[in-house]
Amino acid sequence: MLRLAKPNAFGLASNSKRPWTVSKHVRYLATVDGNTPRVPPTPSTRRATPVSHDRATFTIRDGPIFNGKSFGAKSNISGEAVFTTSLVGYPESLTDPSYRGQILVFTQPLIGNYGIPSAARDENGLLRYFESPNLQAAGVVVADVAEQYSHWTAVKSLGEWCAEEGVPAVSGVDTRAIVTYLREQGSSLARITIGEEYDADQDEAFTDPEQINLVRRVSTKAPFHVSSSTGEYHVAVLDCGVKENILRSLVGRGASVTAFPYDYPIHKVAHHFDGVFISNGPGDPTHCQDTDDKTQIRQPRAQYPRLGSHDGALPHHVPESRVRGRHGDFTQGMERILRQPQRWQ
Repeated sequence: MLRLAKPNAFGLASNSKRPWTVSKHVRYLATVDGNTPRVPPTPSTRRATPVSHDRATFTIRDGPIFNGKSFGAKSNISGEAVFTTSLVGYPESLTDPSYRGQILVFTQPLIGNYGIPSAARDENGLLRYFESPNLQAAGVVVADVAEQYSHWTAVKSLGEWCAEEGVPAVSGVDTRAIVTYLREQGSSLARITIGEEYDADQDEAFTDPEQINLVRRVSTKAPFHVSSSTGEYHVAVLDCGVKENILRSLVGRGASVTAFPYDYPIHKVAHHFDGVFISNGPGDPTHCQDTDDKTQIRQPRAQYPRLGSHDGALPHHVPESRVRGRHGDFTQGMERILRQPQRWQ
């Protein structure tokens, strides 16, 4: 057994004045005395390569083929093709865990003109310019890429960053035609092939991210803590792929945050917190049955609130999957920065 300090010593929502305990397999709750670092998931198998400027092919399964030029890693990948209409913020989009396993097509004609910033951290120990420590998208597709960048925070080009992260990137393709297809057909499986001619027989090898538990690949492997010096609240976050800015927003509003892995038995300790936040994340929420089971409020007297971010598929689909069955993607194959909030019933 692990003996922890009293809940109200940490500013937790509890009237109990006796110490509390949890079994060892539940691990521990981080204290608010100082920040503890995020424990990243198992490193990706992607390998860094020199920047490739070879011929590149972007192929949509059972759809059109687009020829362009590589500006990232020399690596062949497949994934789900989606598009984003964001005009700025490509470093944040590409490091958003919600894009794990996806090939991100930018509608903005020119990408990369302000480069890639450093991995600087703020006063809370959170990344200033990225949403996670690594590039999460499986691939990048743009109409035109800026090889020369200019910005006071920039330390490298977009192409150099993609190559270091082992992510292939394609420019010189008609992104308007790609977006038109995805808007009409919905998100589709696709491939990026570098330096090779397209082989139709490879269609059988397309990887479907929906069949993979992507949340397991982006969630923290152990609890970590971010303290707030401006408030008394303490919120538990189930990390299904939480973005740095979500943590920053909670801390900035006076809530210290303790983040837990997506499959953590949060129902055993939730009453010690002022609320439970279910983060956004990638992939099919039916892979998160453990998260669903452990966030259900089984006691009518439970007083702690549950909330979540809708900037991703998981927060509203995890509880809905229990009553509605399998979820559906956006018909347009579009990934937006902001989405309409949904009320949980």
